[in-house]
Amino acid sequence: MSTLANAFDHRSSDTAIIVPTKPNALTISYKTLSDEILSFQKKLAKLGISAEAAVSIAIPNSYEFIVAFLAASWQRAIAAPLNPAYKQDEFEFYIDDLSSAVTLVPKGQFADNSAAVRAARKYKAAIAECYWDGKEVVLDVKDHGKLKDNGNKSLQEAQPDDVALVLHTSGTTGRPKAVPLTHRNLTRTMSNIQRTYNLSPQDRTLLVMPLFHVHGLLAAFLAPLGSGGSAIVPPKFSAGEFWEAFNTHKANWYTAVPTIHQILLKNPPPSPKPSIRFIRSCSSPLSPKVFHELEATFGAPVLEAYAMTEAAHQMTSNPLPPAQRRPGCVGIGQGVEVRILDAAGAEVPRGAEAEICIRGENVTKGYLNNAEANRTAFTDGGFFRTGDQGRQDAEGYVTITGRIKELINKGGEKISPIELDNVLAQHPAVAEAVSFAIADEMYGQDVGVAVVLKTGQQASVDEIRGYMVEKVAKFKVPKKVSNTTRLRDVSWIPQVLWLTPHPDLLYGCNAEDGNRQGPTANGLGGNGKEGRKAGQAVDRYHLYILQHIRVTEGGACRNVHDQVRLLLPSS
Repeated sequence: MSTLANAFDHRSSDTAIIVPTKPNALTISYKTLSDEILSFQKKLAKLGISAEAAVSIAIPNSYEFIVAFLAASWQRAIAAPLNPAYKQDEFEFYIDDLSSAVTLVPKGQFADNSAAVRAARKYKAAIAECYWDGKEVVLDVKDHGKLKDNGNKSLQEAQPDDVALVLHTSGTTGRPKAVPLTHRNLTRTMSNIQRTYNLSPQDRTLLVMPLFHVHGLLAAFLAPLGSGGSAIVPPKFSAGEFWEAFNTHKANWYTAVPTIHQILLKNPPPSPKPSIRFIRSCSSPLSPKVFHELEATFGAPVLEAYAMTEAAHQMTSNPLPPAQRRPGCVGIGQGVEVRILDAAGAEVPRGAEAEICIRGENVTKGYLNNAEANRTAFTDGGFFRTGDQGRQDAEGYVTITGRIKELINKGGEKISPIELDNVLAQHPAVAEAVSFAIADEMYGQDVGVAVVLKTGQQASVDEIRGYMVEKVAKFKVPKKVSNTTRLRDVSWIPQVLWLTPHPDLLYGCNAEDGNRQGPTANGLGGNGKEGRKAGQAVDRYHLYILQHIRVTEGGACRNVHDQVRLLLPSS
C-alpha cells in the first residue's frame, strides 16, 4: 500500500460503505466503489483535470464526496476538501490559495448561486455539481472556467510522492498555512491506525466526523477502508439517530471529539446496548471524568489519541487492552517517533516538560509556499514542532499540558489551563469549568476560572478556591473565580465568550430555538430534540469553545482556536 489507488481490494464483494438513507440504506461493495471511482476519474480527465490540479470539494459527508475525493487522488490531482458552510470570502481564500482548477458543489447550488459557486466563478475555477442519482455519481459541469478548451486529459496513475490532499491550518498569526499530504503520508497513517486498533474486515465504524478534516477522513474512513472493513456514512452527526444507525448497521467502534462523546452521554443510552470493541477520542483533550463516564456507560475501552493535520492525523494513542490505557494521557507513539525537545532542539529528560516533537513517514515535508513557517516548524534533526507542551514518561506515554502560547505565565511560573480544568471538573458541584489567563499588575498574568454548576448544586467562590488550595500548588490557585449557570452574566470573563458562532462549529446544526445554535464541534451538528437542547445551552457553547478547542487539528477548527486565543490576554 503506497498510494490511495492501491490501498484497498478493487475486486472484493465485501461491503465498504453504508449510507443510512431511509427507507433503504445504500450499500456499496469494494468492487462497486472501485468501478465508480474509475468512472469518475475518467470524467475528471475529460473535464481537464490532470497531475497537480487542485480539486476543491465543497460537499457534505456523502458517497459522492468519497468518490470525488478518491478519483481526484487517482488522477494525480490534489483534493482540497472544504467546509460546505463557509462564507464566500472563506471559499475565495481557499480556492485562490490553491488556484483550484474546479470546485465541486452539491446538486442545485449552481442555480442557487451559492457562496462556493460565487467564489469559484470569481477565480475562474470550473464549477461542477456532484451527486448520486441512484445509478452513478454524476459530474454535471456547469461552467468550464479556466478549463475551457483544455479538456480530454489522459488517465493518470498516482505515485507515492504525489500530493493527494491539501488542508489549511492556522498558526498564531497571519494567513492559514497550506499543508500538503502525499499518498505516502496518507497510506502510512492508514497503516499506523490499522495497527494501533487491530482493524480488520470484521470491523465497522459509524463516521460522525466531517470528511473535510483529517480526523474523519483518515481515522474514520480511509483507515477502515484500507483494513477491508467498512464505514457507515450519515450526512451529519445526530445524537437522536446515532445509536439507531450504530445498531441497525452493526457498527462496533467509533471515533469522535470529546464534545460528541459528551452529547451522547447526555442523551438516552442505546437499547439494546451494542457490543462496542472500543471508543476512540481525538482532536481535543478528553477529561478523565468523561473518560470514566464513557467506559461505565457504554462498557467499552476508551482510547484517547493525539493528532495533527501536519501528521496526516494520528501521532500517538492509548493502546488496546490488555495494554494500559491512561485517562488524561494521549498514549504512546504509533508508527511515529515522539521526543520532548527544548527550544534549542535538545531532548529533555523523561518526565520533564517541553515541546512535543514528532518525526515519521506520515508527517508533511513542509507547508506550501511558506519558507518562514517551515524554518520554525522543523528542528535541525527533522522533527516537526507541534506547538504543544507535554511530557513523556519512562514507558513512552505522552501527556499534553497545553499549547505553548496558551500557558498562563504567572511571574515566570507556567501554568497549564488543561490541568486546572481537569481538577475543577472533579468538584462534585461543578458540571464544567474553564481556566484562562487574566491580567495582573504584579505577576503580569494570574489565573481566572469560570465554572458552570450542576443543576440544583451550590458552591461559593470561597468553597471553589478552598477546593483548589487542597488540590494544586499555591501559585496555581485561581485569583478570580466565577460560579454561575450563565457565563454571560460574568462581566470580567474575556470577551471571547461572546464570539459569533463559527460556521465550522455549527455546520449541519439546527437548534430550533430562535436564532441560537448549540454546542457542536468540528463541523458537526444535531437536529430535533438535541438541537433544542443545544440551543438552550448557548453559554455552554462558549464554554466548549474555550475548553475543547485548545489542542486541536485541522483547517478551520484551528481558526476558531486562534479567534479564541487572540481575544484572551496575551501570553
